[in-house]
Amino acid sequence: MNSMSDFRIPGITIYRLGMYARSLERFLQEGRDLISSEELARACGVNPAQLRKDLSYFGQFGVRGVGYSAQTLLKSIRRILGTDREWPMVLAGVGHLGHALLSYEILTRRGFKFVAAFDVDPAKIGKVVNDIYVYAMEQLPYIVREHRVEIGVIATPCDAAQEVADSFIREGIKGIVNFAPTSIKHPPNVVVEQSDMTILFDKIAYYLLRLD
Repeated sequence: MNSMSDFRIPGITIYRLGMYARSLERFLQEGRDLISSEELARACGVNPAQLRKDLSYFGQFGVRGVGYSAQTLLKSIRRILGTDREWPMVLAGVGHLGHALLSYEILTRRGFKFVAAFDVDPAKIGKVVNDIYVYAMEQLPYIVREHRVEIGVIATPCDAAQEVADSFIREGIKGIVNFAPTSIKHPPNVVVEQSDMTILFDKIAYYLLRLD
């Protein structure tokens, strides 16, 4: 069970922990284990002081003047993030984006496993995408109970996103990733991550206009 203090850690710190994990994986793939804070920080595009501050929220890591064991630090970060276990997920919306998510094998390798997909289109119901069966939404309660689903992913059109989120929440799903370009209402005991890709393009357009 997480304490309330866990939610006071800045979200950007949690984001950077994921970056540190990716870089540590690359160092290990290169056959390297002992990594200095300067090397790890540089690989992630942050300064060493920020790296050390981020890690200090969770304890003491590494040896001063020596560095970090990439394998040990990666194991610790995975434990902190919860990616050292499997997270059963369901997807709502099997359009182009939904197909891409179901086929995104990196998610599975990181412990995020789709166990079922859902759609309202009769032409899609009963299909299998990357070994994942597509059900009618009416089957959601049974699938959630059978697989003990903890995360729901929304890849529907905007006008369906809130209804799908309500269905997820009603069945006890506490974590939602919303790819629909609209905000959804939710109770405080449900964690929602909004992933509106159009905002990323708005952001890059803003900065491109201001380049010298």
